[in-house]
Amino acid sequence: MNKIIKVVFLILGISFFSNLCAYADDIDINYNSDKGIFTMPFGRSYDYSNIIVTRAVDGDTLVLENGERVRLIGIDTPELHESDKLYRDSQRTKQDVGTIQKLGQQAYEFTKKLVEGKPVSLEFDVEKYDKYNRLLAYAYLKDGTFVNAEIVKQGFASLMTIAPNVKYSELFDKFYKEARKNQRGLWK
Repeated sequence: MNKIIKVVFLILGISFFSNLCAYADDIDINYNSDKGIFTMPFGRSYDYSNIIVTRAVDGDTLVLENGERVRLIGIDTPELHESDKLYRDSQRTKQDVGTIQKLGQQAYEFTKKLVEGKPVSLEFDVEKYDKYNRLLAYAYLKDGTFVNAEIVKQGFASLMTIAPNVKYSELFDKFYKEARKNQRGLWK
């Protein structure tokens, strides 16, 4: 008798789970914390070839319409927000925090104007997520503009090459040197 009950519960469980997955596009799991509400879509898969950037967080981090954060691979813009990295960068570069944040604001404004509210296509490298669970990606606008490269090319980012995500590191290095030489963006 116990075996029959277990089989019935197993069948009911499989049926319930199957139905749940069939309607999973309508389900979000919300997690409330002191840093706000984090929404995790359950069972959804996203088309990263056509997804809207809802906002730029700073010069090298974006938020997509699905709530995911994207860290642009291969580039590093000055810090805009209070963080441990801001203070480490200040010590490393011997620049005061305010100066770094002003440069970060310029990089943010450039990135915001470039991508905010626009559809992008994401390309991934070897690793898809960083240790903060942000997507690691190269972004492209619909007109073909390579976002990561454009930020470097216009002088609003330094390079941050972290293996194994090095697909475009030589291109970024070329654009970085040109921007510095021609005093574009932050290099004025």
